[in-house]
Amino acid sequence: MSGPGVGTAALVAALCAGLAVWLLVRPRPGIGDRAGVGTRGLVLPSALAVALLLPRLGALVLVVAAAAVGGLALWRRRRRRQDAARVAARVLETCELVAAELAAGRPPGAALERAASAWAVLAPVAEAFRVGADVPDALRSLGDRVDGAGDLRVVAAAWQVAHRTGQGLAAAVERVATGLRSAAATRRLVEGELASARATARLVAGLPVLALLMGSGAGGDPWGFLLRTPGGLACLAGGLAFGLAGLWWIEAIAAEVEARS
Repeated sequence: MSGPGVGTAALVAALCAGLAVWLLVRPRPGIGDRAGVGTRGLVLPSALAVALLLPRLGALVLVVAAAAVGGLALWRRRRRRQDAARVAARVLETCELVAAELAAGRPPGAALERAASAWAVLAPVAEAFRVGADVPDALRSLGDRVDGAGDLRVVAAAWQVAHRTGQGLAAAVERVATGLRSAAATRRLVEGELASARATARLVAGLPVLALLMGSGAGGDPWGFLLRTPGGLACLAGGLAFGLAGLWWIEAIAAEVEARS
């Protein structure tokens, strides 16, 4: 294939790579995703417009834009996972604090106030107790809204059972804290096991860059082939699309394993 035919093939490959990356990283509908939707909604259509107006330069622009959006989505996913892990740790600390306060003889309202002063996210729960509202409902609502705070639903269940049966609230919260500590230890073990798989995936994704550097050092011009020729752009688009898809797949598998642990 020569000239225009190869250029058309490169452009089509670039468009397909951009579409594949967008399909992989598009956010689910939700209030918290509005910023991401706006950013991706501007970057990829703008690159597509450039690709249609200037096929040769536009193909490269689209490939780079798609790779940037995919990389940013992966980084945001990792950051959300880390934030959720920190929130889960705060939930455990809150359970331990409330259990200690109740065991020391302090009333539930004072224990919740102390927990809210240590972690401001719990302020609605303390407020619910002050106004006589349903504390378990407030805990469940908070667990549903805050990513990583799902364990608060367990605390809500223990709180509700303790009040319905008349059993000690301090003992119930302490049992929840014990269970959360065990679950946290399991998650740390799973995270350690998954770290090697994630590191291997990132290493494999970075090997093409090493090969390009070695080719440049050997006197070749692999960068020129990738960035200035239609066939190279097609290879670049396909390689980036498959690399991002592989990294996304590894993260999806790891997230599913962590969710089951």
